[in-house]
Amino acid sequence: MVVHLLDGTYELFRHFYGLRRFTKGEDPPFGAVIGVLRTVLQMLETGATHIGVATDHVIESFRNQLWPGYKTGEGVERALLAQFHPLEEALVAMGVAVWPMVELEADDALASAAHLAEMDATAEKICIWTPDKDLAQCVRDDRVVQVDRRSGKIRNADGVREKFGVLPALIPDFLALVGDSADGYPGLPGIGPATAAQLLNRHGAIENLPPDVLRPDKRELALLFKDLATLRTNAPLFRNVDELRWNGPTTEFDAWAKRIGEERLVERATKANAALRGSSLAR
Repeated sequence: MVVHLLDGTYELFRHFYGLRRFTKGEDPPFGAVIGVLRTVLQMLETGATHIGVATDHVIESFRNQLWPGYKTGEGVERALLAQFHPLEEALVAMGVAVWPMVELEADDALASAAHLAEMDATAEKICIWTPDKDLAQCVRDDRVVQVDRRSGKIRNADGVREKFGVLPALIPDFLALVGDSADGYPGLPGIGPATAAQLLNRHGAIENLPPDVLRPDKRELALLFKDLATLRTNAPLFRNVDELRWNGPTTEFDAWAKRIGEERLVERATKANAALRGSSLAR
């Protein structure tokens, strides 16, 4: 089977700002939530059977204690922040596995889920649905891939190297050197993507860079940034991938659909569940 891991935080942002093109700046209280639910349902309607969604229950994480400039919830619009918890609750009602992160981030949950699924022989392929650069470190050959919904590209290990110049295992080192403005750490001055890739391909990880390449006074900072960029894979999200199998909406989903003003979702979810059950019985 194919395991689909969805970046719920990214999807919520995507739908929130995408919707603004049609609402003239007026934000429906559940507009982005509805968008994400539709996205998940579309995946289920087109054959997805095993799916998990990771969210940032709070924006801050343990990384804020490591680096004062790390991203926070500051600047995130209230109308968007107000939809995070409802999204989590609505997905649970829809019967979808959800991982709301508090100490860790949604990216850590996706990395942990990919790691756990990779160890399960029944998972033929693991697709991580997010464009975030961090998640490129989780790609493994053709089995664990990253799907960029914006571009439609599916990146295996060769695709990661084509985009960044390094293999997935060196992505944390690459980001440590060049920085990641989205996450709030700057990297090292004077090192751009081409130089970073060249150094890492020649010497390996940051720990192996000789003193004449990386001065001792910069090494500690580079290793701190690498720690920020390294996704944690030890979150105990599930014991086996069958826990991610979608078995249809719960009895609470009808009330949720009414609350957010999108009752058509119930009909779609019911039909998708019937189709999946029929497909399973036909095998």
